[in-house]
Amino acid sequence: MNKKDLLLEIGLEEMPARFVTNSMNQLSDKVKSWLLEKKISFEEISAFSSPRRLAVLVRGVDTAQEDINEEAKGPAKKIALTEDGEWSKAAVGFSRGQGASIEDIFFKEINGVEYAHVSKFIKGQETAALLPELQQIITSLSFPKNMRWANQDLRFIRPIKWLIALFGNEVIPFSITNVQTSNLTRGHRFLGEEIEINNPADYEKALLAQYVITNPQERKSAILSQLEKIEEEHGWVVPVDEDLLEEVNNLVEYPTALYGKFEEEYLELPEEVLITSMKEHQRYFPVKSKDGTLLPYFVTVRNGSHEHLEKVAKGNEKVLRARLSDAAFFYREDQKTDISASLEKLNNIVYHEEIGTLAEKVNRVRQLAAKLSEILDFSGEAKAVTDRAAEISKFDLVSHMVYEFPELQGFMGEKYALQKGEKEAVARAINEHYMPRNAEDQTPESDAGAVLSIAEKLDTIVSSFAIGIIPSGSQDPYALRRQASGIIQTLLAKHWDLKLEELIALSLETVLNANIGKKSKNDLMQELVSFFKLRIKYMLQEKAIRYDLIEAVLGNDIGSVPSLVNRAQVLESNKDADGFKESIEALSRVINIASKAEDKGDIDSGLFENENEKALFSKYLSVTEELKKEVKEEEAFNLLISLKPEIDQYFEHTMVMDENQEIRRNRLHQMAHLSDVIKKFANMNEIIVK
Repeated sequence: MNKKDLLLEIGLEEMPARFVTNSMNQLSDKVKSWLLEKKISFEEISAFSSPRRLAVLVRGVDTAQEDINEEAKGPAKKIALTEDGEWSKAAVGFSRGQGASIEDIFFKEINGVEYAHVSKFIKGQETAALLPELQQIITSLSFPKNMRWANQDLRFIRPIKWLIALFGNEVIPFSITNVQTSNLTRGHRFLGEEIEINNPADYEKALLAQYVITNPQERKSAILSQLEKIEEEHGWVVPVDEDLLEEVNNLVEYPTALYGKFEEEYLELPEEVLITSMKEHQRYFPVKSKDGTLLPYFVTVRNGSHEHLEKVAKGNEKVLRARLSDAAFFYREDQKTDISASLEKLNNIVYHEEIGTLAEKVNRVRQLAAKLSEILDFSGEAKAVTDRAAEISKFDLVSHMVYEFPELQGFMGEKYALQKGEKEAVARAINEHYMPRNAEDQTPESDAGAVLSIAEKLDTIVSSFAIGIIPSGSQDPYALRRQASGIIQTLLAKHWDLKLEELIALSLETVLNANIGKKSKNDLMQELVSFFKLRIKYMLQEKAIRYDLIEAVLGNDIGSVPSLVNRAQVLESNKDADGFKESIEALSRVINIASKAEDKGDIDSGLFENENEKALFSKYLSVTEELKKEVKEEEAFNLLISLKPEIDQYFEHTMVMDENQEIRRNRLHQMAHLSDVIKKFANMNEIIVK
């Protein structure tokens, strides 16, 4: 079969850098899925992007769909034929619906039953006739922020300026928002020009001549290579933040790295201020010496050629100088305000109109942190550090520096607290209570910082749920999922044996006592536990725990997060072991029959009728006694599966549902108590064994 290359390019106004990569991948995935759905064979697919374009090049596309030979299944033979052996209306209708006649029907046995069948040959359509459907692929693209442009009905990330749709050297005809497909593309906004693409395979090379590197990985490699060259020339170290590199890569079509400098006097500012000013506001890479000292230089990436780099550097220096001058002013002004004055200002800042002021939030967090410190049996000094850190945890939010650079909350709190004479442990906890700030961030190292982090995040989640702010779908404006994950990560990192339900209840108490929200305590508790279970489920999936094992450990209370995770990992590591299937089946049998018990009354050993009842009861008491010793999860699992022989013999010789009501109740009580012991480890009947 003949083959041609397919090229699809969407030309746009500059897109936000953070959306470019995902949009490129989405277009590629949709084109690939469409080709597979239409049964159009192809060799390989490549995706391209820049701030002004999304493109896909598909090589070796068949010029027609595959021909299909298939058998269509119809009614059973007894329905297809009448009692006289004539074709029924069902058979006639079936054959007609398949574009065949009754003469084409034959019978084929499936699972012991004969069914009517007809053979179908479907001629593949010409690919060129189907390709205009690519229009729907483009218009179906979704973005985090869709907007309607001018008088067009289509909501899109940016206005579409040109469209290339080529199959071989033929233009695929369709239009979107009055933009007609063609073979014309545009080069770099300032250095290139409009050009024709007559062959899809020439796409990359043709645009490179117009100062556009369409392959994002090649652009990124070019940037890294240029950064390395600057490092070698000057003996510098240019730390590469992957997120910043990705953003810069999606801001340029033809990258050229250059460096500039700023006055050494600004090095007196905290390093975080300087780096934030460079990275977050200007998209510059900071420069350090080989010993890690920040230097008065920066590296930026220009969207253009090497011409006039000195002028470009001076322009960037001027912009950064203004930023740093503002930062220096804010820093000096902040030195004039003491902590108590800053705390007073928190009374006038509304955190949320239904939740209260920042001062009220701080007070709730302080109460919760004190309760956690008590539960964790902190020393008197540790309690004092935690309490002071909680009291002043948000004072830096009213500083000029954090107002200008919100990314520095916590960092500046630590700096300013030290400057104003607070203990180092207190200052450190102020910074740490925001941790982990993202999925890649570390958890708090100090105990005070960890307690404060848990308390602050828990208060945010619980108070939000109380007023009906609950994440749904992709909507999570208060980042509650991330904060819940942060609590879980911190509990794991600290190996704290705290029951999560108790933590939630403590936070609920402070929130409801503050008259926040109108929901009942029970309803909120259920919602919050379910919410945390979903976050734990996601975290266990990330750890490659099998889905049924996750359901098993989440079947009851969450309890201690470290213990729950360890139990899941024990099940995962044992799932392929010899005897696992038989042991789980035995334990599950207990749980299943225990569900028939109406209550969990005491077990009366005087009602036992055989030695197997006595043996299981004795083993139950022995295992329970061992489990009280706070054994590790692996050992606890081994203790549970050691019950298997006694369970098997019990069910072999004992009828639980005895006709005697008193004996039946006693046996169900025994099953219920044993079931509780098993389910504390996991709901074994959720585990799929084969």
